Amino acid sequence: MASTADEPERPLDPAGQTPSVDPSITPSTPRRRKPGVSAGQARRTGGRHGADIPHADVARRPQHRKNSTEPRRRELLQALGIFQRATPDQLWKLTRPGNQHDKLVRDNLLDLEDHHLVRIETVREDQRQVWVLTKRGHDEAKLLLEPKGIRVSALREKKYDPVTGKLLGAGYDEHAAAVTSTAAELHRAGIGHRLGFATEIGHRLGDGYVQRADLVVRAPQAGVPVLLVEVDRRSEDAHDLIVKLRRYWEWSRLLPKDADKRTVDLVRSRPDAIEHVDHKQRLWRRVYPPTGREGLAPLAFVFADTTETKVANTVTVLEKDGRRYWAPRWYDSLYEKTITARDYRQAVPVVVTTLEQLQEHGADAAVWRRLGRTTEQTLTDALDNPDGHDLYRAQEARADAEDKRRRAAQREAERPVCTRCGGKFTDERWEEITVHRTAVRAGDKSVCGPCRADDVAREGAAAEAAHIHATTPPEPEHDQEPGKLCGLFRRRT
Repeated sequence: MASTADEPERPLDPAGQTPSVDPSITPSTPRRRKPGVSAGQARRTGGRHGADIPHADVARRPQHRKNSTEPRRRELLQALGIFQRATPDQLWKLTRPGNQHDKLVRDNLLDLEDHHLVRIETVREDQRQVWVLTKRGHDEAKLLLEPKGIRVSALREKKYDPVTGKLLGAGYDEHAAAVTSTAAELHRAGIGHRLGFATEIGHRLGDGYVQRADLVVRAPQAGVPVLLVEVDRRSEDAHDLIVKLRRYWEWSRLLPKDADKRTVDLVRSRPDAIEHVDHKQRLWRRVYPPTGREGLAPLAFVFADTTETKVANTVTVLEKDGRRYWAPRWYDSLYEKTITARDYRQAVPVVVTTLEQLQEHGADAAVWRRLGRTTEQTLTDALDNPDGHDLYRAQEARADAEDKRRRAAQREAERPVCTRCGGKFTDERWEEITVHRTAVRAGDKSVCGPCRADDVAREGAAAEAAHIHATTPPEPEHDQEPGKLCGLFRRRT
């Protein structure tokens, strides 16, 4: 379908999307086709009329409904290709959240339906339509998503009961609706793009079990490079959520198949050795980008269609029984008594919220609570670790500097004082009287270096005088004639 001349290609960034100018703000309701002849209208007698022409109502649609533009068509096909089923309200938030309502989305869905790319699968109790792709639309969605490396959801095919002819499998899964709504609220708040979402992503454990994440969010521009989302409508027990948390923790500790053999052997012999293996060498970093924070890939539990009391009870169980997987540890430091920072490197950051809070306040509001904390924060603040490694390095540096000052003060207090002049020993003199190999030559150990130098000078002068005295011959006696030999024998003449 070619794009209209007055509708240029638009970027995928939702920030650049223009709001709808359609004045209608009516909710999404099932489309009702007008009959060919209105009540009280006389049937014309000549020629073919609108009532006799197939799809005549398409021709009578307003101009803005007649053809969907290429960017909008692409957006809707991409969204339905990723999430499989969605209501116009969800598609509005996933494609054009800058619009005031979903009227324009509904118009474009009607046009795509006329081109046999989408169809209405069912109508919810609130009268909102649930749209899915047709076989033709699914094939076109593949062309839009698969070249980008984005997983396409399975096709929802029409199946009929062979006896009654009733359409089968048309029931709408409320859990799937909650997952799509969660993604829609995140996208609406600027946390992620529709092409950065993926559903039902498997994480294979060492025993072969595959833990599937309901939603994976990649929003690096919003400060969330990766976020694994589990949506719970309180259909699972709190301990089941702990099991999921444990599986994500175990998956984050796996090594890739081509890991270094020495590392593999070490981890097999000592499973705890994985904690000393850099995250770059682990499997999860082959799948997801670095989080920009210490720790493993973060996990979010989004509760829907439940009460505040049930959510509070579930979170209490998660904090207590799942502490091993989300809680930080103490740093192994020489100054552990003064270090208040925590080590998050082996922990899974876990945040919780409700779908109702996301819809009421927005996903960018302070509606997220990190396990281990008491207040609600924005998503990025909840994922940050203000008491993590940065604080540890600062506290370690301060503690090290304080320890050096304390040691220096203690050393000065212990520095020896000369018993002769009262001056303090220099470091060289102090080392000279304490080191074994030089202490034997240190002389009087109670005097400082200058006094010791004076002693050495005096000793040297005395030794020099003694040496000169020992090597100088004695002077002759006064009664001896010059030139004559002394002794008993004299020279004969």
